[in-house]
Amino acid sequence: MNNIRQGLKAISGAIGFNCLPKDQCQITFYSEGKNDWPHLHNLLVATLERTDKSVCYLSSSLDDPGLMVEHPQLKTFFIGMGFVRDYVFQAIETHIMVMTMPDLNNFQVKRSRNPVHYVYVPHSLVSLHMIYRHGDFDHYDTICCAGPHHVREIRAIEKKYHLPEKNLVELGYPRLDSLIEQAKKYPQSESENKYQQKKILIAPSWGPKGLIESGLGHRLVNELIEIDHEVILRPHPQTMKFASNQVKKIVHLHKENPRFTFENCVAGQESLHQSDIMVSDWSGAALEFAFALNKPVIFCDISQKVNNPHYQDMNLEPLEVSIRQMIGVIWDGQSLIAEIIELCEQKSKNDLLELSHQYVFNQGHADEVFTQFLRTV
Repeated sequence: MNNIRQGLKAISGAIGFNCLPKDQCQITFYSEGKNDWPHLHNLLVATLERTDKSVCYLSSSLDDPGLMVEHPQLKTFFIGMGFVRDYVFQAIETHIMVMTMPDLNNFQVKRSRNPVHYVYVPHSLVSLHMIYRHGDFDHYDTICCAGPHHVREIRAIEKKYHLPEKNLVELGYPRLDSLIEQAKKYPQSESENKYQQKKILIAPSWGPKGLIESGLGHRLVNELIEIDHEVILRPHPQTMKFASNQVKKIVHLHKENPRFTFENCVAGQESLHQSDIMVSDWSGAALEFAFALNKPVIFCDISQKVNNPHYQDMNLEPLEVSIRQMIGVIWDGQSLIAEIIELCEQKSKNDLLELSHQYVFNQGHADEVFTQFLRTV
């Protein structure tokens, strides 16, 4: 019954959106759901506050906070995930389409048959040529780059595969800006005992060999709690979809333990600010944690997450590979985790801050750069 109701709401949203006059849909944002919202929030608000453009916000999820935003220049529509969304995309009439979803035009979601300028906003700081699939960004007109590595990677891909040059915007990373701003509400106090009990956030990526999927996460949680650390387990949404049994085992074992917290949403920021150290594998969240909050990361040394088997053709080492030992410590999965935590604590906050400015454009100003770009399209 819920699926039927959602389907009817999606059809209603699609009809309402398609019936809009063109002048009421100059810029359109599309979000797959609440996990996209942190990446689009600042840009949507800046567009509404700093331009006179009419804006639409489309979402495939009813719990997307973007659907709740009210503004005289904004109209919001729920369009679901299936054939209704596909129809909307193929027929859409808007001057600029802003998305944070790779694979445009490669699978179900196609470019419109009408002239539309497609803009990609990054939803991770990781490189674009290893974790993402081959061709993920080929059909965008503009790529907003989080840092210099994205510029190098897109240009290398274009050169290697003889693709026309895209418009590249040195944007920065809006989610990083949000985290930095939020961090001001969490004053950091220096402890006299730097090896005291820590709050440790486990926030890995996903995949069959991932930290949780492999079973290593289960052992890690046990060991951290045994040595009196607090643990927050924050699995990737795809892990919850494809390896929920592994997560349930951990939660069932520790749900009554006051030193264990389970977080089932990656859109929130609270656990990032509360934690002293993150444990990850190849997740882009690790870069956000280090660059925004200047806190160290323990990287579990499992197999690289490779979705593009041709990534080495670019002859560029992915950022998530090259940066690991600069912002944290690599754990082999066998050494005592207590010793790794001590090594991690030796990382300098000042060094992490310097690295963040080196690898990310326009910290604190990505929204301003975005609205300047909109005026040029």
